[in-house]
Amino acid sequence: MAVAGFAAVLALLAAVLCHSRPAHAASGGRCAGEAFSANRAYAACSDLPHLGASVHWTYDRSSGDLAVAFVAAPAAPGGWVAWGINPAGEGMPGTQALVAVPSSAGAWAVRTYNISGYALGEPGDIAFPATGLAAELGDDGRVRVFGRLMLGPGAGVLNQVWQVGAAVSGGNPAPHAMGGDNLAAKAKLDLLRATTASAGADSATKKRNIHGVLNAVSWGILLPMGAIFARYLKTFKSADPTWFYLHVTCQLIGYIVGVSGWATGINLGNESKGITYTTHRNIGITLFALATLQIFALFLRPKKEHKYRLYWNMYHHTVGYTVIVLGIVNIFKGMGILGVEQRWKTAYVAVVCVLVVAAVTLEVVTWSVVVKRRKEENKTFNSATNGHMPHSV
Repeated sequence: MAVAGFAAVLALLAAVLCHSRPAHAASGGRCAGEAFSANRAYAACSDLPHLGASVHWTYDRSSGDLAVAFVAAPAAPGGWVAWGINPAGEGMPGTQALVAVPSSAGAWAVRTYNISGYALGEPGDIAFPATGLAAELGDDGRVRVFGRLMLGPGAGVLNQVWQVGAAVSGGNPAPHAMGGDNLAAKAKLDLLRATTASAGADSATKKRNIHGVLNAVSWGILLPMGAIFARYLKTFKSADPTWFYLHVTCQLIGYIVGVSGWATGINLGNESKGITYTTHRNIGITLFALATLQIFALFLRPKKEHKYRLYWNMYHHTVGYTVIVLGIVNIFKGMGILGVEQRWKTAYVAVVCVLVVAAVTLEVVTWSVVVKRRKEENKTFNSATNGHMPHSV
């Protein structure tokens, strides 16, 4: 049963991470018919899901240069439009934004903002050097914002945020509306996959998928399965010492696979200058450190009868379960970064539920076995005691 469950979970997670795509990436659609002035052309585009906006881009993988055009209509005549990349997470805080506002004589100006909170703040330099900034108002009432950002080689799935406002006061954008579309104006943007759709899979995309699969198999499958072997199989005397060898084998393979996935993640981070998923990265480093500690602790395991064995067991169990929980949490973080579709996230929730149900069921079964065994031992002990009681004189 355990082996069959392992195979099913492995196949499902491989499908999730190999075939997942960002929710709103596209290489065609309405945006494909857009025409720009000065013979500007872009390799890919995406119709964004809110505010009637679209984004167009060409990403040079070798130089890390991103040429981008953002198209949207202001919320009202005289209003403003904005688009940006958030290397720190989703939402407005942390966004490196290009904001287009109307200036004198019908011209438009583009300013850069490093947004640190929920207020726009003052214009200033952003994390990605920006050049070629320009904007123009089309006859259709939509503003087209142009620019080039130096992201660095290896950029892949980005957090993009966009917005429109109704007014400009003193040259500064007034706060935007707080409607549903405004608050939901954020999405993933996979530069490499969309840009290279006609040329085949990109090496960086493959690296991200390999990173995801390796970590999902190790932290999300092998380590939980190894813990299940250790906790429940050892209850059965016939499984001793098989349970121990299964546990150690599962955990060692999981550690090796996990370190490989961790290393690919570090490599991806080094190749993606200016793109940092801080929480995901920190959890990954913590997992590597704790798992390595567990491996070394294995060589320091006291014998069963040793007085320190109880404390070693407490440490081993605490760190082990912490690694499992953090691993599953980080898998969901990684799915969010990859822009996995909701159906795959739901599928993984189902996988986790299967593991939890299996663990709860085995917990009940093993406790019933232990209680029954103790009753039999007590009965045997009482019988033996009664058989040796001294007779009255």
